[in-house]
Amino acid sequence: MTVGGWLVMIVSVGTVTGLFAWCIYKVMTEKKIEDHHIHGLDIDTPDQPHR
Repeated sequence: MTVGGWLVMIVSVGTVTGLFAWCIYKVMTEKKIEDHHIHGLDIDTPDQPHR
């Protein structure tokens, strides 16, 4: 392989590895919020009876 090929390969693999490491770091260092609730979507459709 030529020097240019090695350079492109090293930059490509380094970029993907760096991005992966950054994503893992962001996930592992995220602050945990105790009051974090995920609410469902309440859709009122006319074909279902109201409760």
